[in-house]
This record gives sequence, structure tokens and C-alpha cells, in this order.
Amino acid sequence: MEPSRVAVAGASGLIGGALVRSLVADGHEVVRLVRRAARGEHEVCWDPEGQYVNAAGLAGCDVVVNMAGAGVGDHRWTPEYKRRIRDSRVLGTAALAEAVASLPEPPRVFVNGSAIGVYGETGDRVVDEDTPPGDGFLAKVCVEWEEAAAPAQEAGVRTVFPRTGLVVARSGGAWGRLFPLFRAGLGGRLGDGRQYWSYIALHDEVAAIRHLIDHDELSGPFNLTAPEPLTNREITAAMGRVLHRPTAFAVPAPVLRAVLGEMAGDVLGSQRVVPKRLLESGFRFAFPGIDDAIRAASAAG
Repeated sequence: MEPSRVAVAGASGLIGGALVRSLVADGHEVVRLVRRAARGEHEVCWDPEGQYVNAAGLAGCDVVVNMAGAGVGDHRWTPEYKRRIRDSRVLGTAALAEAVASLPEPPRVFVNGSAIGVYGETGDRVVDEDTPPGDGFLAKVCVEWEEAAAPAQEAGVRTVFPRTGLVVARSGGAWGRLFPLFRAGLGGRLGDGRQYWSYIALHDEVAAIRHLIDHDELSGPFNLTAPEPLTNREITAAMGRVLHRPTAFAVPAPVLRAVLGEMAGDVLGSQRVVPKRLLESGFRFAFPGIDDAIRAASAAG
């Protein structure tokens, strides 16, 4: 991609931050959406839940990327926090999509985050982008999240939905909590360990998003997961193997439910998701295997 002006919402998050660093390193001009008064031309004020975006600040942007949203694993799922999870994604996306659509010269692509939670519980069944949405809170949120981008699509802006899996990284997300436990020798399987985890290395997550940006023929949903999902038991073994730590501990499902409440369903649930459309588009993973993904995350710090 030629040097471009790229607007990024969620630039302080795990994925958004890594994406910004990658873009800046390659000479792109990055405009960050911030929830305070903008300080200079490289910031744009917005209030996702208040559905406000200073659209004028997006003028001249070739690409708009929205990776904003309240953390799914950051708090217990009280009714109030579930509303925040939903509103931070759905209302924010609607505001940004409307701002994009209002521009005299809209960007050439709108990349709007999504998640494999859209498929709900899948058990051992392999699912890809042709699989319809599943049931449950996260599935419903993901459906609304993607639908909220309609104004950009209706304005003729190419719109892409990276449906992200579990990102293997030490600096945030679910894996950010796992690394300290395993390094302390306290890691172990969750529940019976048979549930499938569809993971992706942070490096590959960023590379995949940039691949979706660069290829003008790509639109719609793309699963951002490694080619071969593994069970929690297999991933637990890999963590112990790579970090040279025992993995004898196990957290029983009833304990997880007592501690995490409704969120435990996300931890104990099984999603065997494959990146069919991403592979068909020619993308190649740098860290397709779990051992290499863990090593890359461990080295990155």
C-alpha cells in the first residue's frame, strides 16, 4: 500500500495499538480517534456511546479502521457492563459509519472490527464465514455490530469485517492473563479442556488487517483465526511446553462459573472457526502453529 492517511478508532487497545505501530513503521500517516478534545491534526474527537464523531477530521483519510469496544474479559458481566459491551461497539460503529458516509470524498475502505463470537457455541463443528450467526449474548452483539456499518456500505464504501479470534499476546486480551499464570507454574486447563479455542498470533492479526486494507476486491466478513483451531487441553500443553512450566492445575467448570458468572460461558464454550475466506484471498500466516505463536508473543514482551 502506498503511504496513506489512516484513521484508527481503538488505537490504545491491543490490536489497534499494534496496527498503528505497524502503519507508522511503514510510513503511513495515522489519525487517532480520541475521547477528549483533539490535540492537533492527527487526532479526531469522538464519543462512541454518545454517537458523535467530528467527521471533518476524517477528511482526506484513505482508510478508516474501527477496533474500538469495551473489553469482553475486563469485568464481570453485570447487566450494566453487558450494555457497555454492546453500546461501545454498536453505537460507536453506527456513528463512525455515518461520519464516513457523510464525507464528500469517502475513504476507499472501512474496516470495522467484529469477532468469532458471532458463531456462538459450535462444539466440534467446523465453521467458516458461510456459517450463519449462532445464539447467545456475544453472537447477538456481533450481529448488531456488523449491521451498524450499513451507512458506509450504502454509501458505496468497501466495508470489511475482521472477525477476530483469541489473540495470542502477552500485552493484553485473554492471553495477557494466561502468561503470568503459566510462568508462575499455575497454568492448567479450563473445565474439561475439550473446548476448541480459535486463536491467532498478534503479528498475524495485524498482517491480516493490512491484507484486507490493501486488496480492493475484498469485502464482507473474514475470520481472523489460525488455520487449525486447537482444544484448550492442547493449548494448555503447548503453553507448558514452550514456557517450560508444569500444567498440572485445572480449574473446574463450576468454579469458573462461580467466579466469572455469565462470562464463564465464553471461556468454557467451544468455537472451531477456520479462516476460509482469508486463505482463499492469498493470505499466508507467519505463525500458524500454537507453539510458534506462543514463542512470538513471549519474545515480543
